[in-house]
Amino acid sequence: MITAGIDVGNKNTRALILKDGEVLARSLVPSGFDQKKAARDVFDATLKRAGISEADVDYTMATGTGQEKVTFAHGRVTEVSSAARGAVKIFPGARTVIDVGAEEGRAIKTDEKGKVMDFAINEKCAAGTGSFVESMSRALEVTLEEMGPLSLNGENSVPMNAQCAVFAESEVISLIHSRIPKEDIAKSIHEAMASRISSMVRRVGIQKDVVMLGGVAYNKGFVEALEEDLELKLLIPEDYPEYISAFGAALVAVDKAGSK
Repeated sequence: MITAGIDVGNKNTRALILKDGEVLARSLVPSGFDQKKAARDVFDATLKRAGISEADVDYTMATGTGQEKVTFAHGRVTEVSSAARGAVKIFPGARTVIDVGAEEGRAIKTDEKGKVMDFAINEKCAAGTGSFVESMSRALEVTLEEMGPLSLNGENSVPMNAQCAVFAESEVISLIHSRIPKEDIAKSIHEAMASRISSMVRRVGIQKDVVMLGGVAYNKGFVEALEEDLELKLLIPEDYPEYISAFGAALVAVDKAGSK
């Protein structure tokens, strides 16, 4: 059986194709201003990588904030449900899932089957998301990729409010003018961001194992800050943490195709 999951986010759109439960291919494109086109483009690219046609796919499931734009999908599943399902498939002991992407952060409590028991979403403020790190990197005049390693070299924390990305950027500029080392500022940015995410996780309740997903999982500075705040070791998918919602959607598609 061949199924596909398409995850349409505000910044990127991802597609993943499964064949008999194994990943056959995956692709990512920027969502841009036309999420419908992005969904079509990423699906076509993934089909090409898999060496199959759309007719070969038994069931396609859409997820993400722009899931309604995937007009060719057979069904839809919430991003919370797809993230939980994908996380438990990779880590069967997962009971708490943290998903931090470009525009949203989510904390999910799940059971052993990947069914969502409770969740919380940080969607009204960028201070707990990847776009926040990107804004702060511009203020520090370093690349986004440099932010994590830079923070790991920080020796001292500087108190930061970081409740709003706009105010935080002004705060960072003030710290730069005060000649605070960039390493310490980067460390403080990640700690403030981790504090927002950990408070959200505690609201839904921490049950081990705790898994982290999303593109921000590549940021070692943030991961370390979050682990210190939560006082535990996070499990992170090695290959493609930003594709787990698409992976989960493809798994749900397997169930749907089997029940037809």
